[in-house]
Amino acid sequence: MEYKKYTLKNGLRVVLVPIKEMTTATALICVGTGSRYEDKKENGLAHFLEHMFFKGTKKRPKSMNITKELDALGSHHNAYTGKDRTGYYTKVPATNILPALDVLNDLFLNATIKNTEIKKESGTIVQEINMYEDMPSRLVYDVFENLLYGKDHPLGRDIIGTKKNVMSFVRKDFMNYLERCYTAENTVICVTGNFPQTKVLKKIREDFKEMRIGEKPAHELFICEQEEPEIMIKHKKSDQTHFMVGVHTGGFTHKDRYVLSVLANILGGGMSSRLWEEVREKRGLAYSVQALVDFYPETGFFVAKAGVEHENLIETLQIILKEMKKIAKNGVKKEEFDKARSGFEGRLAFSLETSDTIAGSFAEQEAVRNEIIVPEESLKRIKKVTQKDIQRVAKEIFVNDKLNCAIIGPQKENEKKIKEVLHF
Repeated sequence: MEYKKYTLKNGLRVVLVPIKEMTTATALICVGTGSRYEDKKENGLAHFLEHMFFKGTKKRPKSMNITKELDALGSHHNAYTGKDRTGYYTKVPATNILPALDVLNDLFLNATIKNTEIKKESGTIVQEINMYEDMPSRLVYDVFENLLYGKDHPLGRDIIGTKKNVMSFVRKDFMNYLERCYTAENTVICVTGNFPQTKVLKKIREDFKEMRIGEKPAHELFICEQEEPEIMIKHKKSDQTHFMVGVHTGGFTHKDRYVLSVLANILGGGMSSRLWEEVREKRGLAYSVQALVDFYPETGFFVAKAGVEHENLIETLQIILKEMKKIAKNGVKKEEFDKARSGFEGRLAFSLETSDTIAGSFAEQEAVRNEIIVPEESLKRIKKVTQKDIQRVAKEIFVNDKLNCAIIGPQKENEKKIKEVLHF
């Protein structure tokens, strides 16, 4: 997949990925910042700021001015905050990309961030926190990272922050964070799909020529010092117990990143994976069970996830740990390996069929990693993974001093029993 990258005088990077066959175009502005760039008192500020960008600019004073204009263009638009990236995007019919880009650039560069709007939006975010508290299948992901990285490290804190923090932020907090993190050098704009390249590039150059400059912000590195299996239980009345069990791994620059992705596909990447067969098909213990990997620059994790009846937690946990250990001990057969690797290739192809997913992939890679690995190169790296690699990496990561389990449900009374089975 061909693309063009431009770096403006102020350090802003522009990535254009033209695909004439598409009927849509997406513009995405990605900043290499997120909750890991906050201290404890700031926790939640990056996410809150993302909300405030849609509350009005000098040209478009109210939120409805922004949303009505984008809706009239047939736009699908939104924003998101991660731990190391924040993105704002609009996806429109190809003919509407220039006016949509005008709105996107305006809300990103010229948000007024009024105290009256901050006060109103704080209530909205508190309700968002409450909503996530009622979604244990999602919340368990946060609990797992709380456990994995610890709440004293930025990676271990929730992106959305605490209610106390959210209610305390004032305009000065947002402006200080903007000054520190929202710099031209730390920002990438990616436009994908069917669009007029010359006009789009000219528009971006004009709009962003006076964007604030400054060095990329620093963040605290994570160093794993775990010595034994760890467990964290969030007691909650619920219809199911949700849990994640997994291990520390290297980050996205680690040589075994693609091996880990194939291993996750073998263990729990689809309806013919080992966990699907053992947990769901053979025993009916869960409706959904999966394995996945996630990476930051210097660290990452490999994890299995499921929701089960409360009394079936320990049995399901034992099955998952047993399957992990079996791969480390016996490896995988060629047929299973080939299927998992091909499945990964297929999912990669599917994920790059639309302009918005392509924009997300290219912009986030450039913003967070300072490099872009095109799909063709990713496929080459996947094809280099071998059966021996799978067993070697499984032996390295499926060890007790990397093992962690996060649980949401009424399981406090079972903590001792859970600890007894939490080992390879």
